[in-house]
Amino acid sequence: MIFNTVCVLGMGYIGLPLASSFATHGVRVVGMDVNPQIINTLRNGALHIHEPGLRALVQEALQSGNLLIRQEVEAADAFIIAVPTPFYADKRADLSFVQSAAESIVPHLRQGNLVVLESTSPPQTTTHVVAPILERTGLKAGKDFFLAYSPERVLPGQIIRELVENARVIGGIDPQSAQSGQALYQIFVRGEIVLTDATTAEMVKLMENTTRDVNIALANEFSRLANRLGVDVWEAISIANRHPRVKILRPGPGVGGHCVSVDPWFLVESAPDITPLIRTARQVNDNQPHFVFELARHWLGELKGLKIGLLGLAFKPDVDDLRESPAVEIAYLLQQAGAAIEAFEPFKPDADLPRLPLVSSLECVLAGKDAIFLLVAHTQFCQLDPFVVAKLTPARQVIDTVNAWERARWSTAGFKIHTLGVGQ
Repeated sequence: MIFNTVCVLGMGYIGLPLASSFATHGVRVVGMDVNPQIINTLRNGALHIHEPGLRALVQEALQSGNLLIRQEVEAADAFIIAVPTPFYADKRADLSFVQSAAESIVPHLRQGNLVVLESTSPPQTTTHVVAPILERTGLKAGKDFFLAYSPERVLPGQIIRELVENARVIGGIDPQSAQSGQALYQIFVRGEIVLTDATTAEMVKLMENTTRDVNIALANEFSRLANRLGVDVWEAISIANRHPRVKILRPGPGVGGHCVSVDPWFLVESAPDITPLIRTARQVNDNQPHFVFELARHWLGELKGLKIGLLGLAFKPDVDDLRESPAVEIAYLLQQAGAAIEAFEPFKPDADLPRLPLVSSLECVLAGKDAIFLLVAHTQFCQLDPFVVAKLTPARQVIDTVNAWERARWSTAGFKIHTLGVGQ
């Protein structure tokens, strides 16, 4: 098949680099988003997200003339849906963005077109949700147009490289749809392209992130045990991982982002009666910020009126993504307990978080504090010299939730350091 024009719906963390990748490989791309602020930002040559290498890629795509930024869907040979799939308070998937995106394609869908859903979704979303909407045109999926699911499987901070190099899974509602998807993505993908059916492809993405979530939950429970039993969990994990068939992950303040912290719930929603392990792991990780908060109360005593500086709010190191971040939840818990907090997030210093005061520099977040919390292992935080920090803050109590600071050195610098997973 020949794809002269591709319309990508959603200019977020996946849609924008995806659209730019097609554009820099000679395809005319309509990058569409319903958010006028995102459209104006991109049209003015700026970016609304931080990702290494993305600025150069987007600029190349725009300068080539192949990437067009629009607020409405336009006719194309292929349509790719890359919109958010959040969940409701009861943990059920909110597919309203996917549904709206599919509905916006309907007026433009023509015979022989390809539609691909990339948004992470519960199993059978492609066949039971997207297909019926598109078939309102009178065209039949698999007969008159092709329909496939191809999950994004990239790591924030490495999206540009992994879009090209990672194996790409394409699940069609029929074999011809999968093959059509292969013809589209092989325009720029250099990794292996694996073809399957749509529901299997949806399961694959959810299984990958659920496996990681369950393993992190186990590590977090180990950290809780270590705190209670007087064990250094980091030493114990290091020793256990010397076993050739053991690979325990790192515990931390919780699990965030729009993948690992969300995707397992889609499996629970699909079959709640046979997924108790997945549900329990999610509950463990969802509760980890509260566990850290309780440790802080144990270590610091009365929190009301305490001036606390928080280092990092992103859901993982060296990215600007705050979605579902456990660090943000810890910040609010401390605030609710009466602590006077300030936070510094170097990758998103202008983040709009209700009632949560952000400062623009390390010096500001350290000044005048009683305690410092390391919540995210950003490289610049991990490399802090405690002797330099000691000159910037009166705080002498520090809480390290990611085991990034060498305890002996911080103690020598005059700090009382408390580390998650290190029992006393």
